[in-house]
Amino acid sequence: MDQIKHILAVVDPTKEQQHSLQRSVSLAQKTGAKITAFLSIYDFSYEMTTMLSKEERDAMRDAVIKDREAWLDELTASFLDIDISKKVVWHNRPFEAIIKTVINSDFDLVVKSTHQHDTLKSVIFTPTDWHLIRKCPTPVLLVKDHAWPEQGHVLAAVNAASDNEQHQALNDRIISDAKFICNIADAKLSIVNTYPATPVNIAIEIPEFNPSQYNEAVKKHHEDETYALAEKFSLERGQCVIKEGLPEDVIPYVAKEFKSELVVIGTVGRTGLSAALVGNTAEHVIDSLDCDVLALKPDGYKSPLED
Repeated sequence: MDQIKHILAVVDPTKEQQHSLQRSVSLAQKTGAKITAFLSIYDFSYEMTTMLSKEERDAMRDAVIKDREAWLDELTASFLDIDISKKVVWHNRPFEAIIKTVINSDFDLVVKSTHQHDTLKSVIFTPTDWHLIRKCPTPVLLVKDHAWPEQGHVLAAVNAASDNEQHQALNDRIISDAKFICNIADAKLSIVNTYPATPVNIAIEIPEFNPSQYNEAVKKHHEDETYALAEKFSLERGQCVIKEGLPEDVIPYVAKEFKSELVVIGTVGRTGLSAALVGNTAEHVIDSLDCDVLALKPDGYKSPLED
């Protein structure tokens, strides 16, 4: 993502403040992008109107759509200097409506607000959020209720030591997109890489095994790979954080330590049985974060919703 020309801002009719629209406008002011304010609606009482004629049912649906279109007009009326169009879709699965719109149009970014639990002050990701993270081919920016301050902080989460070509390409994408966001948001960038702890069972079963030596070798390998990746993008070693532990523990800890406004992370978008059995490290990380998240797919990713 070396430019943002068209943003799909997903509007939430249950919220008074539209943080996705506000973040989209902020990005558009810096990049010149146009925005489509998007709303997926469905009235389940529509299912109870089978006794009506098709014309009456269509008229009922059209009336609801027009009412929501008028509401979007009011919502966007104050943003006079931004090119904002409106799109209301009748669909009972919001994530499908969003992804189909992305597939059928030319969008560079999807922006959607997350839900925040007022008591715990933590972010709660909805089923729609997870579907977008897994299946949307376009980068998805999930935002909470704060602005990005000047001289803020962006954290790029990478898997620097992976020998998987797809993961290596995704590392490049994560850092380049994070640098792009830093440039337009006037933010500082750090990259974080985690490495696994010494397997306890090996130390127990093999008496001659030296866990300290093994751990140092693993640490050095990850440091070398992370520094090489940083150098590739003209980043200093001081911008690299390399820590032992699980990504879902380390990355949220580092993000909190740096007071990061945004974490950029890659996801391979597993779905179905693969997701159930193998899981997705990125999803575990995202679920533990309390800041904005930019979720990226590998180049060439094909959504399961594409025909």
